[in-house]
Amino acid sequence: MKSAPSPVYFSSDLKAAAELCQAAGLGKIINQGDFVALKIHFGERGNTGYIRPELLKSTIAWIKQLGGRPFWLDANTLYKGSRSDALAHQQTAADHGFTPGKTGAPVLIADGLTGRNSRDITVAYKHFNKISLGALIFEADSLLAITHFKGHEVTGFGGVLKNLGMGLGSRAGKQQMHADIRPQVSSDRCQACGRCLKWCPTAAISWDDGHKARIDQPKCIGCAECVAACRYQAISISWAGTPDSVQEKMVEYAAGAISLLPQKIGYLTFLNNINPACDCFPTDGQPIVADIGLLASDDPVAIDQAAIDLVNQKAGKDIFRQLYPAADWSVQLDYAAALGLGSRRYELVIK
Repeated sequence: MKSAPSPVYFSSDLKAAAELCQAAGLGKIINQGDFVALKIHFGERGNTGYIRPELLKSTIAWIKQLGGRPFWLDANTLYKGSRSDALAHQQTAADHGFTPGKTGAPVLIADGLTGRNSRDITVAYKHFNKISLGALIFEADSLLAITHFKGHEVTGFGGVLKNLGMGLGSRAGKQQMHADIRPQVSSDRCQACGRCLKWCPTAAISWDDGHKARIDQPKCIGCAECVAACRYQAISISWAGTPDSVQEKMVEYAAGAISLLPQKIGYLTFLNNINPACDCFPTDGQPIVADIGLLASDDPVAIDQAAIDLVNQKAGKDIFRQLYPAADWSVQLDYAAALGLGSRRYELVIK
């Protein structure tokens, strides 16, 4: 575990990503000829809160100047949507501006056409002794995790640790991480809109005799996308384990991914369009605070801690804890620090 504060570099200029990466010393992760994976969330169709690719064109140019060969990377989703297979995923990315012509980098999907192209690594963690990641990450030489910071109904917030852990997990891995989640329907709130039926990947939701949504628990895989899809707060999470376990499992997956590329990973976080919920939603919520800026670091724990601190400072309160009282976001940071991924202590370097 790191004892000294980790430097986290900050800029209020959203267009200064390349300059901030350079200032943070992230050029050290890229060698001549490296395949550089740019782990990013392209945004679900209908969502507009994702990072705009034009904000990253200078970063692509910077990587190429260092001799790197960059490519955009994400893995398919567990739920039904516009990113559940590679063809739909790449089309959504293209529709959102992530094309070689516009950005200078191609889009690749880490776990293949249908999400079955994965590889396992052996670990020795609290929850897992084996984790399953999208196979393509094993072929990368270095990685820049480009994260859009936002809220999340299960983990409190979604930052670097979620981008790597949940984002690089195979579909089987995503299911393992969500295994403790058991959604339940409040019939008096259900408006029978059918959105949850549309988004459920296993057809676990149907209508009961009163034409209200009903979840078949044996079929449910705990992806929690019905919670996200419901606009009427009619579906909530009932835990088979504890709310903490999903965060710990997510961190173990992030730790596994990080272990593949020792000393070859950097982190860039965008604090703009900070929505209350994940970019997996097909719609946006109202941003909870005004745009703040950019963070860059070589410490995934420190950069997530700095991000939550800056958002809470802007909000004047612990905004995500207020939004999601059952999700103690500090669990992921404490557990990541305990696994030696970084330090919650940081020094903010303003550029």
